[in-house]
This record gives sequence, C-alpha cells and structure tokens, in this order.
Amino acid sequence: MHKSRLAGFIIDCQTDDLAAATRFWSAALGIPEKAGAEPDPLYRTLDTAPDELHLEVQQVTHPSRVHLDIETDDIEAEVRRLERLGARRIGALKGWYVMEAPTGQRFCVVRVQRADFAAHANRWDE
Repeated sequence: MHKSRLAGFIIDCQTDDLAAATRFWSAALGIPEKAGAEPDPLYRTLDTAPDELHLEVQQVTHPSRVHLDIETDDIEAEVRRLERLGARRIGALKGWYVMEAPTGQRFCVVRVQRADFAAHANRWDE
C-alpha cells in the first residue's frame, strides 16, 4: 500500500533570468515568492498556504510549459502504478522521476511535499 496525490504545478521557464520570471508569475498569480529559503539556482517557490497546491517557477532549457507533480510516500510504487496506466519513465533526477502520460504530457513523481499529505492522499493497494 502506498499513497499519492497532486502536489502542485511547476512553471517551466526557458529564460536566463529566473528572478524576473518569478516576479512575473508572483505578480500574475498574486502569490509572493517564499521568503527565507536558500535560493536554488534553478527553482523559486511561491508562498502558497499549507493546504494549497505547491507552486514553483523553474528555469529550464526546453520550451516553456507548465507541468504537474504527483507527491507520494513511495516513489517506485507510484511510478509502477502509473506505468500500469500507460505512462512511461523518461528519467530519474535527484530522487524523483520524470514521466510521460500516454497523451504526451510530462509530469514528475516526487517525495511528499505538504504536511497534510497523510490525511488527504489517495490510498493505493497493490
């Protein structure tokens, strides 16, 4: 048995200026950048409430797009479940997987992101 759920959205920006991209998305969505965290050179987190979806702005080299993350307490089990549904593994990065849906959209399977995960995630019996 494992659990998973939609964690949030990542705004992939093909840009050399991640700070400017973050300022735009922060203003457009009305959500400030999360303060206090050591900035990652490729990611900026927007300060959503603990019970809201996680939002990040990411600097990428591929064309700009938005992708979703699925959070799980067992990454390998969730990846296998999604493969049974028709998804395929694209690659492993820093402890998570990039996947592709049968319809072509890319998404990531990541570790648990939010504190209320256990209470609200879907339960999957294998």
